[in-house]
Amino acid sequence: MVNALVPGMKMVLGIPLDFSRSFPMADVGGEVNVGAEEAPLILAGVLLSLVVIYLASKIGGELCARINLPPVLGELVGGVVVGVSALHLLMFPEASAATTAPSLLVGFLGTTTGAGTETAISVSQSYSEVISVLAELGVIILLFEIGLESDLQELIRVGPQAAIVAVVGVVAPFLSGTLGLIYLFHMTAIPAIFAGAALTATSIGITAKVLAELQQLSSEEGQIIIGAAVLDDVLGIIVLAVVASLAKTGEVEVSNIVYLVISSVVFLVGSIVLGRFFSPYFVAMVDKLQTRGDLLLSSLIFVFVLSYIATAIHLEAILGAFTAGLVLAETDKRKELEEQVIPLADMFVPIFFVCVGAKTDVSVLNPLVPENREGLVIAAFLIIVAIIGKVITGFTIFGQPEINRLAIGVGMIPRGEVGLVFAGVGSASGALSRPLEAAIIVMVISTTFLAPPLLRVVFQSSSDVDTTALRAEVASAATAEDIDI
Repeated sequence: MVNALVPGMKMVLGIPLDFSRSFPMADVGGEVNVGAEEAPLILAGVLLSLVVIYLASKIGGELCARINLPPVLGELVGGVVVGVSALHLLMFPEASAATTAPSLLVGFLGTTTGAGTETAISVSQSYSEVISVLAELGVIILLFEIGLESDLQELIRVGPQAAIVAVVGVVAPFLSGTLGLIYLFHMTAIPAIFAGAALTATSIGITAKVLAELQQLSSEEGQIIIGAAVLDDVLGIIVLAVVASLAKTGEVEVSNIVYLVISSVVFLVGSIVLGRFFSPYFVAMVDKLQTRGDLLLSSLIFVFVLSYIATAIHLEAILGAFTAGLVLAETDKRKELEEQVIPLADMFVPIFFVCVGAKTDVSVLNPLVPENREGLVIAAFLIIVAIIGKVITGFTIFGQPEINRLAIGVGMIPRGEVGLVFAGVGSASGALSRPLEAAIIVMVISTTFLAPPLLRVVFQSSSDVDTTALRAEVASAATAEDIDI
């Protein structure tokens, strides 16, 4: 969908920002001057929003951590609670178009600053746009961190089995979800493709944590799952870059898709090759710097340059951020950089997840409202496709009859934070309707909740079968000995 910009609006990270209303143009020289009353209110609104976001993030994350669930789910649910679905503390114009009453935060801002509710309402869109930009920075840093934690050598060394699992795990749910939404629910191509793309993701973090808890991380099944999940991340980023660009143009053209796929691959491979060539010079330069933040700031420059290049060639900034992480992960500064990026990610990434939840109107899934029932049916369809589309990947492995194929398929189910990235980008692009966006969120939450207990069950069942077989062998051997005697 092509974004129509009115005079005074600019595109920043894919978000239209209207500077003409909150930052009026001066009559002389064409310089932008911030109103004396509005500037402090915008800052105050940003600060209040960040207080709400961080409180929702910490409370939700801590509650989930204490019941052995991924904290990212708590951040999402916390966003739902403080957003348009519940408390109306954190509101965004694109998510609250049907809500005429101002948010509680706007009222509190107007009362405590003495500016009045009307003035607070007039600046609410400006500070909401600032929060949206911070959320976009959060997803860039998140993808940089994911790339930094990935091992490029392991990616290259991954065997054909993991590659087959990864490819099937991307193609099967994508085609099933997209075609099902188009032909069963009569959706247009762009939102159907975006929803289908959201089904391709696999959360390597959640799966790895569960495998480690089950002491299966180094098993044959665990190695295939992790290798395939890493490849899924790479394929998923390319798919996301393609569909997000399609959402911006509003057209599905074969030539455009071919261009985006080729440019994504060329950008990814070219950046890695050139990055590995220049990385020794990067490390040498960092070693010579003597000021504070030498490694972190130099790395962020590299991240933002690649993100800008990706944006300039009509890809997504997150592809550049992920590529930058893969390149810098190959240097001997990796561990040090990982430690320095963690506080930065802790600051910005929760903004992204809470905003995704805050913009999600889960009331569209209320079954008591007749017009919402289609959204519920879509959510159920997406959940079924999401589970089956990944479970079948385990059965693509041949030549190893003793391997637990079901465990491999179940290990690929959780979408986690990667699925939320798809939902967030889709929401920002305007490609998703409210019911479809909420249905994707429900799918992400459901698969992330279901995967850990299902993994425990399938591995436990396999362990029980092995134990039973061992006991049968022992009993058979004992019987044979008795007969011989």
